[in-house]
Amino acid sequence: MRKVILDILAQAQSPVSGEELSKKLGVSRVAVWKHIQTLKKLGYGIESNSLGYRLLNRPDLLLPEELGDLGIKVYHFQELPSTMDVARKLAQKGETALVIAETQTHGKGRLGRNWHSDKGGIYFSLILRPHVYPASAHLLCLMTAICVAKAIRHLYGLKAKLKWPNDVLIGGKKVCGILAEMEAEMDMVKYINLGVGINANNTISYYAKTAVSLKELLGKEVNRKALLIEVLNQIKYHLGQPEEKLTQLWKQLSDTLGKKVRVIAPRQIFEGEAISLDTDGALIIKTAQGIKKVVAGDCIHLR
Repeated sequence: MRKVILDILAQAQSPVSGEELSKKLGVSRVAVWKHIQTLKKLGYGIESNSLGYRLLNRPDLLLPEELGDLGIKVYHFQELPSTMDVARKLAQKGETALVIAETQTHGKGRLGRNWHSDKGGIYFSLILRPHVYPASAHLLCLMTAICVAKAIRHLYGLKAKLKWPNDVLIGGKKVCGILAEMEAEMDMVKYINLGVGINANNTISYYAKTAVSLKELLGKEVNRKALLIEVLNQIKYHLGQPEEKLTQLWKQLSDTLGKKVRVIAPRQIFEGEAISLDTDGALIIKTAQGIKKVVAGDCIHLR
């Protein structure tokens, strides 16, 4: 209902009366007034006078009313400890949804790291229920990194690249991190929650020398709504593509392959040259002791 009101006001050349809105929506004028008050509280600049209502401006918030029809339920919060916490509870209830927070107080990264989530970034968790085997589920992390990189390249012309297993870099600095959680049975994934944090309009270079935001790179703020929608459209397009296709796309965008790396994997730490990516998403390393295949772990680029 609120989205319809916004659409009507946005298209109007003059104030729209409460009576006209009530007729178009099939609700009472009191109901219209209540929706207008809710929109004002959300941050929409709506002028009310004797002639009716006029939309003056929209807030820079990733509200469901601003994102259009995504084909999925959207939960929006001003602040959360972590979108992954909410997504996990929703997934366990059987929902497929998108959880967005303007800020996070305890944002999560890989290996228990904190993800600084101040105002201006894009922080969301997407609940998916793909028909994949648990052994292939981590490919969705690679797919999501591909989608973020392609969205940034398409919208801003920046040469976003991928660092194994799930970072997006620009100029060697991190602009996006991705985290995945899943619940699965022996031969079936019940759900996968993809957590994404994009440094969009936040300023982070003063405390993180290895990270950067799009605003800092471009010298101006980006349209966060347009970026989020583009990322989601990329995910919708690439979801379900063959493993060979995804790994080939990842190789084309890789900033890891051909570099000397230090790999911190379960029960082992070693160095070598990253030479390829297997179709299951594993990183292939050429070491002094021979070829090693790493399915899970942390990868550090060495000079």
